[in-house]
Amino acid sequence: MKKLFYILFISSIFHQVVAQHKEESGVNLAKFYKNKLHFGFALAYNKTDFRVHTVKNSALPDSVIDGVRYGMKTIYTKSDPGFAIGIIADFRIHEYLRLRFTPNISFASRNLEYTLENGKRDSTKVYKKSVESTFLIFPLELKLQSKRLDNFGAYVIIGGGYTLDLASKKKGGGTTGGANQLDDAIKLTRDDYFYSGGLGVDFYLQYFKLGLELKLINGTKNLLQKQNNIFSNSIDKINSKMVIFSITFEG
Repeated sequence: MKKLFYILFISSIFHQVVAQHKEESGVNLAKFYKNKLHFGFALAYNKTDFRVHTVKNSALPDSVIDGVRYGMKTIYTKSDPGFAIGIIADFRIHEYLRLRFTPNISFASRNLEYTLENGKRDSTKVYKKSVESTFLIFPLELKLQSKRLDNFGAYVIIGGGYTLDLASKKKGGGTTGGANQLDDAIKLTRDDYFYSGGLGVDFYLQYFKLGLELKLINGTKNLLQKQNNIFSNSIDKINSKMVIFSITFEG
């Protein structure tokens, strides 16, 4: 249902852009990039996930559940949809090169699914660990624009930035170990650094510029805080990744 809503919303915007382009003659916002600095805001849909690096099979921990010893079999990740809102500061370096600072607040959720198996391989246990985050993201990126074609333009972006997870202190409940370790959560660090890249298109409307942008960001730090439980000890390191689709409005 959510995917259908996003498709209809984007289709509606695209239809309005095309209709306005057909109805209006001439070039909109002809002097838009004569000014050095522009501001705007962005609304975004995101999917955040983990890149999980497990420990070697020989080092995988096990646990006793109901008197039966279980070992780790598989670890999978699943991302849930999220959203973000942010502001845009755009500085002209050259006619076709911009420097953009686009801080935003992003809400995201990921799931880690663990499958444990006994020694006879005739019984399995599945545990799901949900990790919710509220990110403050500070990207600094270069935007390389194409030459305008009437009221249309395309671009690519590349850069990096810093991420602060405001919910990191709420994750994880301690290092109990033993039988209670099945109730323990995964604890992540607060700070991360990332590199990013993407592409987009701009539509120059009568009163503002509308942009549609698709971007991928990859975290560089190991986010895992080691704890004494089977879920944490089965992982060597965790990195973050996020796919973001943004609708931008600049005046």
